[in-house]
Amino acid sequence: MLIRTADPSTAVPVTMDGAKGVSMQVMVGQSDEAPNFAMRHFVVVSGGHTPHHSHPYEHEVYIVEGELEAECGGVTKTVRAGDTMYVPSKAVHQFRNTSESQARFLCMVPIASDCGQQVPGS
Repeated sequence: MLIRTADPSTAVPVTMDGAKGVSMQVMVGQSDEAPNFAMRHFVVVSGGHTPHHSHPYEHEVYIVEGELEAECGGVTKTVRAGDTMYVPSKAVHQFRNTSESQARFLCMVPIASDCGQQVPGS
């Protein structure tokens, strides 16, 4: 059994072009010998955002703390702590923190071609 605590102080800055004020902590990934899925913990500071991007795989997102503007497929919605999102494969998406407080979310992705470890901005 593997147990890790989501800890914003241990998250590593995301350096992907277009990212601002975003850091990530891998909760479970390929290096843990997880065969199918990876779980990542993202922290987005006030005014921060992930880049506009897409992936060849789906992912599921759970908002842990705060509030974000989530854009997916050209539609923007406000998501808050307790909300869950499904992001289809190939959908262009972005998360923006327009609030005064930090926001955090968990993102689950399939482990294939190292995507569970190396794709920095959900």
